[in-house]
Amino acid sequence: MMLKKLKWKKLLLPLGFILGIYLITVHAFIYHTAKEQPPNEVDYLIVLGARVKGEQMTLALKYRVEAALDYLNENPSTKVIVSGGQGPGEDITEAEAMSRFLLAHGIENERIIKEGSSTTTYENLSYSKQFMEENASVAIVSNDFHLYRASIIAKRLGFQEVHTLPGKTPKIAIFKLWTREYVAVAKTWLVDR
Repeated sequence: MMLKKLKWKKLLLPLGFILGIYLITVHAFIYHTAKEQPPNEVDYLIVLGARVKGEQMTLALKYRVEAALDYLNENPSTKVIVSGGQGPGEDITEAEAMSRFLLAHGIENERIIKEGSSTTTYENLSYSKQFMEENASVAIVSNDFHLYRASIIAKRLGFQEVHTLPGKTPKIAIFKLWTREYVAVAKTWLVDR
């Protein structure tokens, strides 16, 4: 019995060390990406969708769109692609919810492009790219924890100039969202190509 415990300890110690190094590394990448700010007058913002309850944006999505609104007000030549389809419990697409918010806050309809079919970050970016001119500059807008992975995916999809624009993460969901993101980054590194 004692021998089995020693074997488990010998196995778990290196695994715990590797996991700790992984978490520290990913956290540093996420933190660094979330602190970046895009230059003025990028060609497009792509606001990545998040859950809508009925027709109401969740706090995570609202923070994303508020960050986009601030940027759009300061950069009048930038267009915005609001990206997100319709999932269970959503009466409208995430793109429609974001578009309504921006229109209600004074952003002109001709500056807003709706991509309402995507259901994943990969699809958000892939489908949004189809609305853009080649070699256009872009800033991806999402909650801070999500931007590192989104920027990796954008670069793999061939976006030439990728910047990020962080929205806050709702305090009530920080632990859950960051924990899920550590797993999602590993999947992106190892599987998503």
